[in-house]
Amino acid sequence: MLSFFKSITFFTRSQKRGIIILLILIGVVLCSEYIIPELLKKDTSEKEQLEQTKAEKECEKFLSSLERDTKHHKSYYYSYGIYTKKPLPILVPFDPNTATESVLCRLGLPEWMVKNILKYRAKGGRFHKASDFKRVYGLTADEYSRLLPYINIKQDTVHKATQLYKPRIEKIKEFKYSLGTTVNLNLADTTELKKIPGIGSGIARLIVNYRQRLGGFYQIEQLDEIHLQSRLLRNWFTIHPESIRRINVNQASIGRLNAHPYINFYQAKAIVEYRRKKGKITSLKPFILYEEFTDNDFKRITPYVCFE
Repeated sequence: MLSFFKSITFFTRSQKRGIIILLILIGVVLCSEYIIPELLKKDTSEKEQLEQTKAEKECEKFLSSLERDTKHHKSYYYSYGIYTKKPLPILVPFDPNTATESVLCRLGLPEWMVKNILKYRAKGGRFHKASDFKRVYGLTADEYSRLLPYINIKQDTVHKATQLYKPRIEKIKEFKYSLGTTVNLNLADTTELKKIPGIGSGIARLIVNYRQRLGGFYQIEQLDEIHLQSRLLRNWFTIHPESIRRINVNQASIGRLNAHPYINFYQAKAIVEYRRKKGKITSLKPFILYEEFTDNDFKRITPYVCFE
């Protein structure tokens, strides 16, 4: 009897190696169900973190612009996006044909007048004598009298004025929607989202990427989940829940379910195991007693699943 038992349990060296390799392969297959989804999720999360960081910086800049107090004292003026205290004029000799923008501003001339002078020079205009400066649009008689002793026109610069000035290339402002305009949050692409005041490329991509992962938004408050303040954007968006892309829980795999932001791996596994043991799922009620699910989970998941 003992010899018979030994004969049926005896394996050659090559057979033992084959059995070991087979056991390793079985272990890899079993572990891949747990490991691969986590690795894929990790790669996705790193990319999303970069998008999140850029969008948060844009959002902070947007919020600070909204909270800025626009009621300033007359001693302050607006320049290059900020309010600064108006500096005292510095009167120095200058040639209106070659004086730079900063020199003209330091003389006490307003920024809009300086730009008009530079545009006049860029088009070939020039000042041949001091009295020509009096024709500058908006320049008062008192201002002209104050600057007259400091005007020093050199004749050799009269013909070179336009060559010495290189007009600054101004960035074309992006078109923005006016207040009262609304867009469909579930259909707008990044180009349309950027037309909303305060939304740049980073925030637009963040919204679109999160919308794709969700399958669509069913309420504006979901923007808070990607660190955007929905209360500030509420008036710009409309939401049509019927355009949400739903997951069929009777066909989706663990990986497909786990890819959704609201469904973790253990919840996905519970759904697939229940389906395998008890058949077709017709509602989420059977999972009420499962420790993997909370009441808040059911509230968030319900709009994104179907039972076809």
